[in-house]
Amino acid sequence: MPVPAASGESSDYFARFFSLVRLSTVQLSRPSSHPQATAAARRSLRQATLLVAIGAIAVISLMYGLDAWEISLMPPRGTASLWPVRIVTDFGKAANVLWTLAVMLFAVALVLPALRGAARSRLMRLGTDLQFLFFAVLVPVLAGEVIKWIVGRGRPFVGGKANAFNFEHFAGTEAYASFPSAHAITSAALAFAVSAVWPQARAVMIVYALLIAGSRLVLLAHHPSDVVAGALIGVVGAMFVRYWFAARRLGFVIGGDGVIAPPIGPRLGSRFGLRKGVAREASAP
Repeated sequence: MPVPAASGESSDYFARFFSLVRLSTVQLSRPSSHPQATAAARRSLRQATLLVAIGAIAVISLMYGLDAWEISLMPPRGTASLWPVRIVTDFGKAANVLWTLAVMLFAVALVLPALRGAARSRLMRLGTDLQFLFFAVLVPVLAGEVIKWIVGRGRPFVGGKANAFNFEHFAGTEAYASFPSAHAITSAALAFAVSAVWPQARAVMIVYALLIAGSRLVLLAHHPSDVVAGALIGVVGAMFVRYWFAARRLGFVIGGDGVIAPPIGPRLGSRFGLRKGVAREASAP
């Protein structure tokens, strides 16, 4: 009879949907299972340490040598002709990026239980990529919010003058939430994450991140050092998430000397020092 059949199909769909959600959660939270995870962790730690050291020098140098001068050159806050820049900057807003990724991920989760065969495999791979992009942005953004609260740096001209050392620690207010730039964190993390999954998009994503960072300076939302610090946090945070996924064989493979690369064929894998055939070992949820 039609009604029981439809009811059975619906029940089966929801069973597969919740099974997919459970499996995805288990895969993300399970212990590392890759034999090269330790090598990848060491390599990622070396890279992150070097980035942090260079970034710290750059941030301190900018605070003392450029911040106050740069913001004094920008047009007044609220200038009407800057409306195109305000549109651009919204593409780097954390809420906009995260909600977009979340909606895309939810749409994939809704469709997957109804698919079979090759179409299901391709969509599962996309779902893993979207999971990575989401967490690669979310983790550094959350870290940045904690740092903002601790540092409590005043935004440009808060207090009435170009003072690069206007701090009110643990203030928790928008006026004292300049360091680091959340837009810079979001755009740099997204740029790194997209480039990690689709290396051919690297140039476009770098331009995107630079445009977002520049818009924050033009709009007098941040000092240059805020933007550099935000970009640093975004990249390092996304690197950590990439390692987390790779160590659990999700979306990435780990090759020689701990190199992490996307599993999109041996030709690309050879550029990252991967053994022949290893470039397809990553599993999908």
